[in-house]
Amino acid sequence: MKIEEIAYKHALRNASEYGKAQAGAVVGKVIAEMPEAKSDMKNTMKVISEVIAKVNKMSKEKIGKELSKFTFEEKKEEVRRIMLEDGERGKVVTRFLPEPNGFMHLGHAKAAFLSYEAAKEYVGKCILRFDDTNPKKESQQFVDAIKQDLEWLGMKFEREVYSSDKMPDFYKLATQLVKQGDAYVCSCEKEKVNELRGLGKSCGCRSASIEDNLDAWEEMLAGKYKKGDAILRLKAEPDAANTVMRDPTLFRICNAEHYRQGKKYSVWPTYDFEVSIADSLDGVTHALRSKEYELRDELYYRIIEKLGMRKPIVYDFSRLTLKGFPLSKRLLKPLVEEKKVSGWDDPRMPTIKALRRRGILSEAIKNFVLSFGLSKVESEPSVDALLTENRKLLDPKAPRYFFVKDPIELIVDGMEKGEVKVRKHPTENLGERVMEITGKFFISKSDAEKLKKGDRFRLLDLCNVKLVEKGKILKAEFTGNEGMEERKLQWVPEKHLKAEVLVPSELFIGDKFNKSSLKVDEGYCEPECGNLKKGDVVQFVRYGFCVLDDEKKMRFILTNP
Repeated sequence: MKIEEIAYKHALRNASEYGKAQAGAVVGKVIAEMPEAKSDMKNTMKVISEVIAKVNKMSKEKIGKELSKFTFEEKKEEVRRIMLEDGERGKVVTRFLPEPNGFMHLGHAKAAFLSYEAAKEYVGKCILRFDDTNPKKESQQFVDAIKQDLEWLGMKFEREVYSSDKMPDFYKLATQLVKQGDAYVCSCEKEKVNELRGLGKSCGCRSASIEDNLDAWEEMLAGKYKKGDAILRLKAEPDAANTVMRDPTLFRICNAEHYRQGKKYSVWPTYDFEVSIADSLDGVTHALRSKEYELRDELYYRIIEKLGMRKPIVYDFSRLTLKGFPLSKRLLKPLVEEKKVSGWDDPRMPTIKALRRRGILSEAIKNFVLSFGLSKVESEPSVDALLTENRKLLDPKAPRYFFVKDPIELIVDGMEKGEVKVRKHPTENLGERVMEITGKFFISKSDAEKLKKGDRFRLLDLCNVKLVEKGKILKAEFTGNEGMEERKLQWVPEKHLKAEVLVPSELFIGDKFNKSSLKVDEGYCEPECGNLKKGDVVQFVRYGFCVLDDEKKMRFILTNP
């Protein structure tokens, strides 16, 4: 193909997608397809400019017709693979272990997808195991919410298990540690334990005999101690360089009723004991978890080694952090309690239920979190990377509609009244929408303020007009249907629907809550929006992708600007 043809096809595509071809968008495509054109950029830009001027004068119908003559080779994105040490096809077993003490957020989604896709890569199995050994904080409500989110994200696990169901195994193995002399009951006050650990010193409890420790352990299990009276500790190294290994706690007393086990147990394992034992018992071959646990890997292996159990391979990956979009419950919970946000599904929140409400697709979340892979490298991207993934997926399937913010009335004289049919998508066959044309329109205030008497512009997908009078009401005259005026404005007809769009932005600026993180744009949308259902995502032309959040109020949420 000659340079004129290459420039022509890319200019057509650019105009079809964005209403008007731009040289900056076309030149890169031309160079990519014809690298030699870079040697004479002066001539290349001259050709591109001439082609763009020609294309921008065409009607939308003509552009579509011409575009159909060309084919485009789409660049295939490289598929990121998750590679595991000693990963054997058909034998890999991973797990996702959420604690049911809150709603899933993007960080949990990263952990879930990495484990799920790692197993999938090796045609293995991924287990869903609820890490539910802290009865004070956990509930069935969160179990159900997590399962619902995982289903929406598209994950189907090999099986569903609960750590709390393994309590008899935990007790049996803890007893084995005591009998081996590898664990002891400590009755020191919490403050003293912390002080001695900080100093790298042991307490007197450590020197008790195995028989005394067994008696004390059995008394703990029999409920003869109150909360805080005793803990079971691993006999490791009180002065270890890794402070995690300074005789860590394995079991503590908690008399709270458990959502699943009731009051059956009052002595509960810590995460460190539970996760290592449960992983080994469940046949996990590769345990993937965030880097915050990296120092605890030594403890994970020590417990398993002392009990002579099978060892999984532990992988630590970087914890997901986003600029202005905190994932910490410590920061998010007060926002809900103080009613700074409407709830855990507020469109500004990073929870899966909030992102779903905002119109973020599950596939976009998957692509976004997997893009980081198993890397330990810390980074703090903005949420824009997620929105970019979402936009790619929405663009080919979201129908187009018109919405004008802060509407200003526009009267156009000399145009024919009747109905107009407008395509719902510039390239995909999504049907048409019909609007009644009376000569009375509404355009956005921001567009109206830029107009002056005598200006010519095009009402998008309709006709060309000339402004003849500017006041509280704009007056214009019809100048024809053919050709493409450089300035194009979206509009809504006389018959319209009142609508509002919630516009979410960063929750935090630095370490402070952003009081302006949710704004409301009020305006009019075209009448066919009344046929949309809650959860439908559309593109308001020249505004952004929006999801219908409330059918009665015609309230949308801005999904992607």
